[in-house]
Amino acid sequence: MKYDSPSYYENRELSWLSFNGRILNEARDNALPVLNRMKFLAITASNMDEFFMVRVASLKDMVNAGYNKSDFSGMTPSQQLSAIHEIAHDFYHKQYTTWNRSLIPLLKKENVLLKDSYEQLNESQERYVDEYFEETVYPVLTPMAVDASRPFPLIRNKSLNIAALLSKKKGSKLIKTKKSDVGKYDFATVQVPSVLDRLVEIPNDEGMDHTFILLEQIIERNIAKLFKNYDVISAHPYRVMRNADLSIDEDDASDLLKEIQKQLKRRQWGEVIRIEVEDKMDERLLNMLRENLEVSKEAIYECSGPIDLGIAMKLAGLEGYDHLRVAPYEGVHISRLTPADGKAVDLFEEIKKGDILMHHPYESFDPVVALIAQAASDPKVLAIKQTLYRVSGNSPIIAALAAAAEVGKQVTVLVELKARFDEENNIVWAKRLEQAGCHVIYGLVGLKTHCKIALIVRREEDGIRRYVHLGTGNYNDSTAKLYTDCGLFTASDWIGEDATAVFNMLSGYSEPEVWNRLIVAPIWLRKKFYSLIDREIEHAKKGREARIVAKMNSLCDPKMIERLYAASAAGVSIELIVRGICCLKTGIPQVSDNIRVISIVGEFLEHSRIFYFYNDGQEEIYMGSADWMPRNLDRRVEIIFPLEDEASKAKAMHILDVLLNDNKKAYERKGDDTYERFDRRGKKLISAQETFCKEAQKLEKKGTKTKIDRVFIPQKASEE
Repeated sequence: MKYDSPSYYENRELSWLSFNGRILNEARDNALPVLNRMKFLAITASNMDEFFMVRVASLKDMVNAGYNKSDFSGMTPSQQLSAIHEIAHDFYHKQYTTWNRSLIPLLKKENVLLKDSYEQLNESQERYVDEYFEETVYPVLTPMAVDASRPFPLIRNKSLNIAALLSKKKGSKLIKTKKSDVGKYDFATVQVPSVLDRLVEIPNDEGMDHTFILLEQIIERNIAKLFKNYDVISAHPYRVMRNADLSIDEDDASDLLKEIQKQLKRRQWGEVIRIEVEDKMDERLLNMLRENLEVSKEAIYECSGPIDLGIAMKLAGLEGYDHLRVAPYEGVHISRLTPADGKAVDLFEEIKKGDILMHHPYESFDPVVALIAQAASDPKVLAIKQTLYRVSGNSPIIAALAAAAEVGKQVTVLVELKARFDEENNIVWAKRLEQAGCHVIYGLVGLKTHCKIALIVRREEDGIRRYVHLGTGNYNDSTAKLYTDCGLFTASDWIGEDATAVFNMLSGYSEPEVWNRLIVAPIWLRKKFYSLIDREIEHAKKGREARIVAKMNSLCDPKMIERLYAASAAGVSIELIVRGICCLKTGIPQVSDNIRVISIVGEFLEHSRIFYFYNDGQEEIYMGSADWMPRNLDRRVEIIFPLEDEASKAKAMHILDVLLNDNKKAYERKGDDTYERFDRRGKKLISAQETFCKEAQKLEKKGTKTKIDRVFIPQKASEE
């Protein structure tokens, strides 16, 4: 049976919008504290920005190029754009309804007030705001009028601006008014400076502990001072979103780093994809924006509140209101890797005793950082090799790698320059590592290096030994507190050999004929997953128990979905935990009857990838960096690794079991492509994330903390 009918697949972009809708549900959940709800609202806004800058921009490019071919769901680019705009407009309405009718009133009840407009200010607030404008804001502003001698300015991507409709004053010495100009209006714009705080605290209203106004409202109130030779007819804020998807021809780029730096500058001036405007914007101003920025009506998004709801994240971080947010969770320190009685832990000795599987953020990420730091100062360590995709702003791992190079160790770091929206940050780190003496490489032409691997080569009494860390998430100590991920410490000789082969492949042209344990994309991974699924199909056809459980971020590879449909039709029980995009449809008779899909959206971002295959009772479990997406399987360097010791396998299976039993934060995908919460009536509530937190805390060795001797890169490079 063929499974290539478009009706069997949901469109990738529409599935993503559905996922962002599940995040918005968290902002609308009355059971959550208001500041956590604010955070989720801000996340939906940030997600939507990136979606438009990349995904919508890509579709717009296809339409502009006359590309009309349908995707695997049967939708052409123009059809996808129309559907996206329709859903996105409704999404905006829900965002601002949540803001206006729920979150802002709840904050007011807690004596925190955000003014709707400058017109609501009392006399003392007016004086304060006007003084603040004169002393702090006015010197920074650059008003730009548009007329015959001054063309429409370039509006920076994602910048917040105020558009003004102007009329020339009669008798102005600077501007001569002709009779033909009578009744005409001019356009002007001023950028709201990002160097100033957008949330401005002002003298309190009666009964309030904090009163705020937005910076753009202060500028609106005083905008006439910027155009003294004009009458300001109206003024309203707006925000432009541009195509920010980098287009890099690596084959023709003699220096990839310089080419990406050049492209980053162009990102600010790409084609306009969306304009956000105040919902009461003057129609004449709106038409001027549309004409000059060349956008369609459907790409105009009217906002019934602050443009760019990322401002909600500022409110979510208000100090002194811990009772309005979920208490922050600190990852516990497992006893095997935790210093006790003032004695440091020899991490190499512990790893040599047997594999250690970590589950973050429930278990602290500190041992990963500590291992690299220990390797940097250990005289027995000869070499450290590591891939870096996204790292934190003041990364202790970067510092340790640099310190290792400066004392003469062989340090090789693959920095992925093409990690979207982290390109600039990664360029800075790459330069600093090079200055410290590290050998920095940028991966393979045409492929992103997305795998998470660190290799430490150490000379010991019995010879050279290799220690490896493999992970499902980035080496980012900041996001490791927010993302759920797994990592494996191992001293396996087989995996150590494979790890060496991975870095030889990345730094040179050495392609191993076989791998001992690791499964690497783009060449070997797809085939391996096919074979694992096909094996379950064969077991099912023979009447044996067959089961697949897979956890990932996204599932949109049509060939993998076809394989899953074939497995379901053969009788394989399939349970999928897919946080975001899922193009597989459930409930199709004789196609996906045996497939269950859930999505968990909670306080932590579900990021780990875990793959379980029953294998006729000889269970196999794999983890790694790859989702089941075409880019992960075919266009990236990814690593999937097996769990081989029984303790690690049992731990991974427990993780999957708890996730599959979540009925508090999980959604189940229905046959009509919607996601629904579970019916909780009469049932014990189970939150997987809460369960993992409680379990980890019970196992923590009380009164101990992992000590990390931080090392810092000498301040040779400029701080950016």
